[in-house]
Amino acid sequence: MKYLLGKKIEMTQVFREDGSVVPATLVAVEPCVIAAVCEDQQGNKVAMIGTDASAKVAKPQLTQFGDKGAFKRVAQVRLSQSETPEVGQVLTVSTFAVGDKVDAIGTSKGKGFQGVVKRHGFRGHPTTHGHKDQVRKSGSIGAGGVQRVFKGMRMAGRMGSDRVTVKNLEVVSVDTEKNVIGIKGAIPGARGSEVTIIATNGNVWQN
Repeated sequence: MKYLLGKKIEMTQVFREDGSVVPATLVAVEPCVIAAVCEDQQGNKVAMIGTDASAKVAKPQLTQFGDKGAFKRVAQVRLSQSETPEVGQVLTVSTFAVGDKVDAIGTSKGKGFQGVVKRHGFRGHPTTHGHKDQVRKSGSIGAGGVQRVFKGMRMAGRMGSDRVTVKNLEVVSVDTEKNVIGIKGAIPGARGSEVTIIATNGNVWQN
């Protein structure tokens, strides 16, 4: 079972043995404890993974997993029938090795309420006579006879703060002393945001 919960630190560069430079994102991973193995409401076999142990949590969470600890962050992972993880097992950065392929899940940076140019990449109106304050407006949204706006119409609105999955990334460094893992490329989210790392077999359409 290869699954980690961590926090994004920053982006950096990693030098390979051949001298090439790889852009990488560093993720700090605290020990992840398999707190329970059970079934969800659909009957699927799942594991409850907790991290960031702390006594400053609500009373129900303080006693939820007994002697396994109280965790600020808990994730539910679906397991295959062949997987039999042990309750109490600790997952660390040593779970992964350099060269492994992973999927990284995070929450993208929030951009607030944005217009169509920034949100959808519209080019805007020509800056000629008669377009004084309409350069970045959306313009017509289609026929007016239906008296409604069609679902999915690209318009101004809230942008960012979405759950984003980047698939098929490569692990380029594993620091077991500092509990930091380096992943090639960019991962969604701001510094300090929560990141989930899942092993993948290279199929970018899975999960």
